[in-house]
Amino acid sequence: MPEPEPVDGVESVPETIATYLRLRGLEPSARTHRKRRRRGPDDENAPFTPGRDPKGVADVLADLTRDAGWDSQLAREDVVRTWAEVAGETTALHTHPVAFTGGTLTVQADSTAWAKQLQLMRSEILSQIVRRYPAAGVDGIRFIGPDVPSWKWGPRTTPGRGPRDTYG
Repeated sequence: MPEPEPVDGVESVPETIATYLRLRGLEPSARTHRKRRRRGPDDENAPFTPGRDPKGVADVLADLTRDAGWDSQLAREDVVRTWAEVAGETTALHTHPVAFTGGTLTVQADSTAWAKQLQLMRSEILSQIVRRYPAAGVDGIRFIGPDVPSWKWGPRTTPGRGPRDTYG
């Protein structure tokens, strides 16, 4: 099949496609094989090489945290930071997360009544945490009541049951 002649200084269609493919690197020409040289170890800093495009700050920070292994710790911090969104505004007024121990989130409530109510809501809160922050590694929640003084130790400790109806 004869090659089409250029018309009015315009290249032929097959030559244009071949030029496009050659420039995109999809079809190497004989001339580019002669000009290529071996890449040395310092070619990684050469301009216009693959991987040299600038990245956004968010991408750089995401790569840094992933490489350093901080993803799970940052996800746990996000659970604490957004506790009001995870548990609800009313619940967050009466509770706050106090510890992460081996995949268990410990939440302290203002009263034993709130702690008991949250035990009934455990599956709903846990599903919210797992759905929003899967990297946190939370697989259980423990609800505790308020801290009360202990009568079990100290210089004036006496054996026995001690006061039982004081903090009821």
